[in-house]
Amino acid sequence: MAKYFAHPTAIVESDKIGDDTKIWAYTHILKGVVIGANCNIGDHCFMENGVKVGNQVTIKNGNMLFEGIELEDGVFVGPHVFFTNDLFPRSPRLPEASKRYIDHSWFKPTLIKHGASLGAASVILAGSVIGEYATIGAGAVVTKDIPSYSLVVGNPSRQIGWVCQCGLRLEDLGKTFQCKSCGKGYVLDNKTLKLI
Repeated sequence: MAKYFAHPTAIVESDKIGDDTKIWAYTHILKGVVIGANCNIGDHCFMENGVKVGNQVTIKNGNMLFEGIELEDGVFVGPHVFFTNDLFPRSPRLPEASKRYIDHSWFKPTLIKHGASLGAASVILAGSVIGEYATIGAGAVVTKDIPSYSLVVGNPSRQIGWVCQCGLRLEDLGKTFQCKSCGKGYVLDNKTLKLI
């Protein structure tokens, strides 16, 4: 049986929580959620059935993750990030919209890949894929897929640079990019940034 910590006020219905994960106050995790090892889930979070969280993930306070959200290993979710899973939402109780919700054709899953960071109050629209180690700036609105190592800001989000695996912005050296902090080098190959 996994050994994790849950604050006494947390409601944890899932039995799929990895070792050394910490779940803090007033967080509610439904039965169909899978969470990996060594994660930290802040106060006042909610996770709906069908959410998948990898290992070493940090989810700060006030986040709601709905069905179809998948966070791979090492993802950082800043406070109050907004996720969606329906691009054209209506209340299923509304007679004019009820037929649309008979099946899951409305549903659009979202994938946040290994090591990516989502800044505080960013908005991630349904169906987006955020690439490995990408950084989404605070308050940015993501409306499309984001390439790995991209630094994006604004509404709608736009790329303004590249970031290192360590999280800092890369220096453009012409044909290559380098991190002043950790020294890692990268090369741009057909619009894809690759570690040298």
